Amino acid sequence: MTGLPVLDLTRFRSAQRDAFLDDLRRAARDVGFFTVVGHGIAPELTARLDEEVRRFFALPLEQRLAIENTASPHFRGYSRVGTERTGGEADQREQIDVGPERSPVTGDGRYWGLVGPNQWPPAQPALREAVLAWQDEALRVSREILRALAASLGQPEDHFDRWFDDESHLHLKVVHYPGGASTGQGVGAHKDYGFLALLHQDDVGGLQVQVPGTDEWLDATPVAGGYVVNIGEMLEVATRGYLTATRHRVASPPPGVDRYSVPFFLGPRLDAVVEPVDLPPALAAETADWDPNDDPDNPLLAAYGENALVGWLRSHPAVAARYWS
Repeated sequence: MTGLPVLDLTRFRSAQRDAFLDDLRRAARDVGFFTVVGHGIAPELTARLDEEVRRFFALPLEQRLAIENTASPHFRGYSRVGTERTGGEADQREQIDVGPERSPVTGDGRYWGLVGPNQWPPAQPALREAVLAWQDEALRVSREILRALAASLGQPEDHFDRWFDDESHLHLKVVHYPGGASTGQGVGAHKDYGFLALLHQDDVGGLQVQVPGTDEWLDATPVAGGYVVNIGEMLEVATRGYLTATRHRVASPPPGVDRYSVPFFLGPRLDAVVEPVDLPPALAAETADWDPNDDPDNPLLAAYGENALVGWLRSHPAVAARYWS
């Protein structure tokens, strides 16, 4: 393999639909990653997002720390370089974690504590509008891809829709990777635990995807106007392993080079318990050996809220220790 598959989403609603669904299913199963074009996100919207993202990370540190995530029990806000951990090691990136604008809620599961308001920098009010506008478009595109994936598996397009109402657990990260970091781990190797992730990245590169079943890593080379999409663990669970949640990582950029990205994560309601898809026999036959506990360090849970909470607690130990002991 020399690069991620590139798929044009306009083919889904065209006379090329059947061929597109075949291409999509193969990419989602064989690689778990692909680049999507033809998504309809306006370049002007993305350009405004890029401008505000760079402005935020150029603010003095004390202004960024005004929204530090240690002030939020919901894991929202800014975290400095080295405070988020993947695989037990510090990631060399700074970021803002953002979700839908909601008030805190309570429920039977502890995972409802993940719901709450965002934090926005008082010194840069335009950031909120730019990020939330792009989040809306990322949600639209991700939902369309999820409908296409359902169709590619022989299901009605709306098969997964019931888990994606106004209480869906969406979030995104606004990320800066400084050049010449102390280690090469921009982000350590991991899988995403939602349904899908959609990544907007600049042209620096650094995202690497592990080729399933091998020890080889593939560079996810940026494509102009394209967004990288990857399968999350909940879709792997729902399809009994037919679709692949693939390990990936980000290498730190070299000295003098900064990398910026905005990944969006499509998660269902926190109380969702993923039920297996009734795959067509030919596809189901390929999943007979799948085991959700293949990785003892990362067993795949059908209950989404529990899976999500484990991920947040593991990644942000300072917030976990302060609010979740």
